[in-house]
Amino acid sequence: MLNRRHFLTHSCGLGVAAATASTTALTLGLTRSVAASTQDGYKALVCILLAGGNDSYNMLLPYDQDQYDEYAKIRSDLALSYDSLLPLSNTTKEDRSYALHAGIDEIRQIYEAGDLAFVANVGTLLEPVDAKAFKARTAKLPLGLFSHSDQIAQWQSAISYQRASSFGWGGRMADLIDPTPANGLSMNISLAGTNLFQTGAKVSPYTIFNRGDGANTVWSFPELWSNGINVHNVVRDLLGVEEENLFRREYARRLKGAMDNRDTIVNAIRSAPEFVTEFSDNNFSATLKQIARVIGARNVLGQSRQTFFVQYGGWDHHFNVVGYQERMLPILSKGLDEFRSALQELGEFENVVTFTISDFGRTLTSNGQGSDHGWGGHHMVMGSAVNGRAMYGTYPELSVSSPLDVGRGIYIPTTSVEQYFAELALWLGVAPSDLDEVLPAVRNFYSPESRGAPLGFLL
Repeated sequence: MLNRRHFLTHSCGLGVAAATASTTALTLGLTRSVAASTQDGYKALVCILLAGGNDSYNMLLPYDQDQYDEYAKIRSDLALSYDSLLPLSNTTKEDRSYALHAGIDEIRQIYEAGDLAFVANVGTLLEPVDAKAFKARTAKLPLGLFSHSDQIAQWQSAISYQRASSFGWGGRMADLIDPTPANGLSMNISLAGTNLFQTGAKVSPYTIFNRGDGANTVWSFPELWSNGINVHNVVRDLLGVEEENLFRREYARRLKGAMDNRDTIVNAIRSAPEFVTEFSDNNFSATLKQIARVIGARNVLGQSRQTFFVQYGGWDHHFNVVGYQERMLPILSKGLDEFRSALQELGEFENVVTFTISDFGRTLTSNGQGSDHGWGGHHMVMGSAVNGRAMYGTYPELSVSSPLDVGRGIYIPTTSVEQYFAELALWLGVAPSDLDEVLPAVRNFYSPESRGAPLGFLL
């Protein structure tokens, strides 16, 4: 028999526990009016964290012979063969040409179709820096440079002047755009558990899974017992009892909210239109497929803005970077192509922008086996809304005497994460007047009052 003691003892293992706070966190103080514009239809951002620090200098490479020769000299045993590269058909405004790793031909095709752009040499910064100031220790630098924990947190929080931040820039966007959603479901949906990027003062991520219908029932309790009793109805009856104890009352409220959210997301996904795109049998592709299903259900969910968070880990290649990337980059490339195809079927590709982040770039020099922690790195942005077939930011001139090299081929970023993220936030609907709240250090690199785009990679 299911009694209150049994229920309280076993229901702590809630399959959507990480998500519960997303829609049930206590909101303290006055809720400000929404300053973001959400009147121009549906829009979504999909953030892909390449956790570990992707060696992006072996993903996007110089193709001009003189710069390739510099690349090969600096990278030594890590250098890819010139003949193996996939050249991009156009040149940059500096009249330079570039090429891609042989394993990402799908990404090359998306780029050539105008649906993907690269943002070069992005990283955490407090101010523009050169190697001279860095070595003289006169430059203001982000805390915890080259540290996984510090840098991965700063990419997600967009705060580089302190080691710890409670909120991420995606969470701060949600606090502005949709702090109290009508359907109770957070606009921030994670397929990688609780994360800093999507956590705000009022909004936290709602976690779903990349298999099945996305959300689990209450752990330890099947929906139906063998005798036909609906366990969920029994649990809901128990939750309906008014508890005198504040803790128990709040616990019951949160658990019921989680169950309601589970029903909302599962029913929406089950009612979403089908697509014929086949996704590869790996976790990354399965995750993107689940996101496509949720986006397909966005009319049922009634949300005009969403963010999604994906983690594809394993990029900390201190050993055998060439071999590991030969296996991992094709998974990334194929998954992005499948996701694009599914969104096109759903008629939503123009409404979704997918972008990559990573802890940091890596050293251009070899440690004898792989590459070590660096700083600036290259990233991708995909979608019909992207001014594609172009490179934004500045790809560094590669040289053993580069003014950006602070040692061992660690290149100082020339584009800040604030510039990168400001473009995405403004596109999603954050008002320029609220950009300071989303990205506290944005004015070090971009004026929100400016009529120009931070970088220009979005229409």
